[in-house]
Amino acid sequence: MKINISQHALFEMQRRKIPEEALRAVVDSPQTRMASRHGREILQGIYFDAHLGKDMLLRVVGVYEPDGFKVITIYKTSKFDKYFI
Repeated sequence: MKINISQHALFEMQRRKIPEEALRAVVDSPQTRMASRHGREILQGIYFDAHLGKDMLLRVVGVYEPDGFKVITIYKTSKFDKYFI
C-alpha cells in the first residue's frame, strides 16, 4: 500500500525518533484499527524501539485515500493499558 506522510507526521517521526520501517509495518499490518473523528483511522502496533531499548506502542492517525493511506500524525507510547484494546 502506498503511504503518504504529511509534513507534520515527518516532523514528529524525526522529533520522536520513530523509524519509517516501524510506520510501514503498522500501516501494512496493524494489530488494532479503530475509527476516530473526522473519518480518520487509528492504526496501532507494538514495535521494539532501539533508541529506548524497549517495546513501545506506535499509534498512527490517518485517512484512507484512493491511492493509499495518508499519515496525519504519529506517536509512540509505553502506556499499553491505556491504548491497546
